[in-house]
Amino acid sequence: MKSVGIFIFDEVEVLDFTGPFEIFGVAGKQNGGEGYFQVFTVAEKPKIAARNRLLVEANYTFDNCPTPDILLIPGGGGFKPDGTPFGTRREMNNLKLLEWVKNMNEKVELLLSVCTGSLILAKAGLLEGLSATTHFKAVEQMREAAPNTTLLPEERWVDNGRIILSAGVSAGIDMSLYVLSKLLGKEVSNETAQYIQYDYWRI
Repeated sequence: MKSVGIFIFDEVEVLDFTGPFEIFGVAGKQNGGEGYFQVFTVAEKPKIAARNRLLVEANYTFDNCPTPDILLIPGGGGFKPDGTPFGTRREMNNLKLLEWVKNMNEKVELLLSVCTGSLILAKAGLLEGLSATTHFKAVEQMREAAPNTTLLPEERWVDNGRIILSAGVSAGIDMSLYVLSKLLGKEVSNETAQYIQYDYWRI
């Protein structure tokens, strides 16, 4: 059973992390099976407040997190009226987070991002020479953060082999289903999409 670690932070977009959490969490459990993945959350601190003040207690912090097979970095956030960054726009300059992501990148099998989680990967220097997508409202900021990355904002997800990125919010569901098909086959991804009644899945 592979493990999936999902990083969460204050103002994380709820569907960015709960969509993939659901996909990986229910895969293989439709007929009473044990499932294919152990899914957990990790944060810099024990509790975070996601978008719209959803309070979440993380399974692990940076200090005690086991190394997952797959690490997912979601997005969420923007700028307050006074220009103060929040969510990923703040976290992309969090040196402790960037070092943690770079360290994890050397150990995990797959590194995934959803939405503006791509900004964190960009600032960590992990997208050099690769292709990427992101939320349509973050394209210009991605160009600034990752000038040596080919941006494909019209793509729902982009697969670089080991680093896979999705466009905004709900696109994380599609990317997660794609990762299921990549690792376990189309039948598993289709079965999972059918179970959650996600009728928009196409591959």
